[in-house]
Amino acid sequence: MSDKPRHFATRTIHAGEQFGVADNAIFPAIVTASSFTKRGLDDHPEYAYSRVSNPTRHAYESCVAALEEGVGAVACASGVGATATVLELLPKDAHVVVMSGVYGGTFRLLEDYRSHSAGLTTTYVDLNDLQAVSAAIRPETRLIWIETPTNPLLHLVDIKALCELARERGILTCLDNTFCSPWNQRPITLGVDLVMHSASKYIGGHSDLIGGVVVAATEALFKRLRKISMAVGAIQGPFDCYLALRGLKTLDIRMERQCANAMHIARFLESHPQVERVYYPGLESHAQHALCQRQMRSGGAVVSMRVKGDRATVNRLVEALSIFVLADSLGGVESMINHSWSMSHNSLSPAQKEAMGIGENLLRLSVGIEDHRDLIADLESALEAATADT
Repeated sequence: MSDKPRHFATRTIHAGEQFGVADNAIFPAIVTASSFTKRGLDDHPEYAYSRVSNPTRHAYESCVAALEEGVGAVACASGVGATATVLELLPKDAHVVVMSGVYGGTFRLLEDYRSHSAGLTTTYVDLNDLQAVSAAIRPETRLIWIETPTNPLLHLVDIKALCELARERGILTCLDNTFCSPWNQRPITLGVDLVMHSASKYIGGHSDLIGGVVVAATEALFKRLRKISMAVGAIQGPFDCYLALRGLKTLDIRMERQCANAMHIARFLESHPQVERVYYPGLESHAQHALCQRQMRSGGAVVSMRVKGDRATVNRLVEALSIFVLADSLGGVESMINHSWSMSHNSLSPAQKEAMGIGENLLRLSVGIEDHRDLIADLESALEAATADT
C-alpha cells in the first residue's frame, strides 16, 4: 500500500508494514518469542532473535517512520533511551550544540553521564541565533540537538534555517519532536536528519507505556541506528510496541481535540487577572507565532503559565483542581498539570532552573481530550481558590 496518496488520518491507521505474521489479522499480533527457529545452518530468516528484530516492533517502527516521512525507525525502551541511542552515533570527545532550555532529562544525560563516559562536550545556545550557532561550532562538533517547542516554556526553533546551516557545515541534526508528534510537525521535511520521540507521550497517548523512538531521514543513518540498537539492546518490548501502535491509530483525532482544547484554555488564561503570563505558540501574542504557523499544524496541546503569587499559591491551585491531575508526564488523553521546578526539572540546580527561566510560579498544562468547558471551569475555580486569601 502506497502512503503518498493518503491523508495523515488515513496513514495513522494503515502506514508502514503492519502485516506478515498473520496476513488476515486486522491488527498485528503481539509476538513475544525471544528466539525464532531456523531450518538449517544456511537459513537466514528475517526474524532470528528479538533483540535484533521482532515482528511487533517492526510493525510499529515502520508506521512511525512513515508518519514522520523517514526511511526507518528504531524503537527504544524509553525517550531517554532514544536520546542515548542517537548519542552513540558520535565519536569519543565529540561536541554537541544544544538548544538552550532543553528538557531536563536530556541535560542530565549530556552533562552527568556522556561527558564522563565519552568525553562529550556541549554548548547551549538559542538555536534561532544563527550567528551564535556558527560561533559555537568547533572542528569536533558532530551534532546539533534541537528541541522545539522546548519544555516547558515552548520556545520554537526555525528548523529549516538551522538545518541549512548544519548541512553546510557537515553536522548532523536531531530534533526532539515529543511535544508535537508527527501530526503537528514533520521535521524531516524541513531538513532534519534524525527525529526522536518519547513515545510515552502523544504517540502512545494513553499514559500506559514507556518508550522512545528514533526516525532516520536516510538509509545510511538508519543502518547505523539499527546496528547500535542491536548492539546496545535498549529496545522496546513487544507489549509496549503493541500499545504504541494502537495509540497511533487515534493520533489524528486525539491531537485535533487536544490542540483545539489547548487554544481555548490559552485564550482563557491570557485574559485571567491572576495569570502573570501565558506561553502558547498558537496565540497571536506569542513572539514566535508566525514561525509556529510556518512549521506547525497548530499551537500544540501544551500550555504553560506563570501564576501571580509564590509556591504556596501554586500549591493551593494544584490542590484545588478536580479534573487536571498533578503528574510528571504529558500527552495522555487526561489533562495533567506539572510544576516544572519540583518535577520535570527537579534534578537541575536552582541556578540552572533560573537560567532557563523556570520559576516556582510556573505550571505546565498537558491538555487532554475532555470538554474544554469543563477544563476551563476547573482552572477558573482553582485560580479563585488559590488566590482567595491573598
